[in-house]
Amino acid sequence: MAMGGTNTILDGGPDGLTEAGRWADLNVAVAGLGSMGLGIAASLLRDGARVTGFDPGEQRRDAFAALGGATVTSASAAAEGADIVVSVVVNAEQTEALLFGADGVAAHMASNAVFVSCATLAPAKARALARQLEASGRHYLDAPISGGAQRAAEGSLTVMASGSVAAFDRASPVLEAIAGKVYRLGDAAGQGAAFKMVNQLLAGVHIAAAAEAMAFAASEGLDLRAVYEVITASAGNSWMFENRVPHMIDGDYTSRSAVDIFVKDLGIVIDMGRANTFPVPLASAALQLFVMTSAAGMGRDDDASVARLYAHIAGLAMPGEPVVKTDRS
Repeated sequence: MAMGGTNTILDGGPDGLTEAGRWADLNVAVAGLGSMGLGIAASLLRDGARVTGFDPGEQRRDAFAALGGATVTSASAAAEGADIVVSVVVNAEQTEALLFGADGVAAHMASNAVFVSCATLAPAKARALARQLEASGRHYLDAPISGGAQRAAEGSLTVMASGSVAAFDRASPVLEAIAGKVYRLGDAAGQGAAFKMVNQLLAGVHIAAAAEAMAFAASEGLDLRAVYEVITASAGNSWMFENRVPHMIDGDYTSRSAVDIFVKDLGIVIDMGRANTFPVPLASAALQLFVMTSAAGMGRDDDASVARLYAHIAGLAMPGEPVVKTDRS
């Protein structure tokens, strides 16, 4: 599939408009107030937007209310008359339900509104949802995000977006508020999703490799903090190694990004490769490690838990993990 030209918007700044001018007469809804969605909603509030937040979890709604945001208990109420709806849900199924389910937002958005889809979807699914929404006269911006919860809270995410000129124009105040970089990757939904899957292929493989490397280091009796210091100053480093290995060293597997997210995302990569008769052996191997980690009961834990899987298999002493004796005779 041919890709549109790439236009990078750096520095999600105000483009010469005052905050009041940028948000005049615009109502914004954010659906999904987890770690990423809460950061996005907070960045919008900080930029001067009028934001209504929705999440099925009461504690998540309360967290946004504590920041000064308005909250409601249904997605349709959040979207009532909204000019921009930002969707920060988990997957394609939740995105479709949010748009067109029993409490769907599509029928409640303003007539010229834009739906900004930040979830990681298969490109074909993004295209199908866009066609259905655009038939109602509303706009769909395929806008998966990268950067983690901290960058979401800082308003410095990377957004890989594709959609019509009208969708970009309508969503521009939101993009300026939440992103450090916005990549305009084409004029049709699905192209942003495809770019995100390239990112997820690399991210999943890098996490799995980091876990294997640290478990290998433990099997050699090395000081894991020293390993981290040496590798982060060496050619073997990666962003994921630098970000996830501290979780392994601290034995802290509180979920920032769950194992099951990569079960989903690498599964999409495998499906895309199979559909195009394209081999993805590294992604396939990484997927199996995430699947095994999930099957071992760690699916909702931090994705660095792949290191725990190695520890359990090999009977290694890893921080925070009991040693499981294995017979290697």
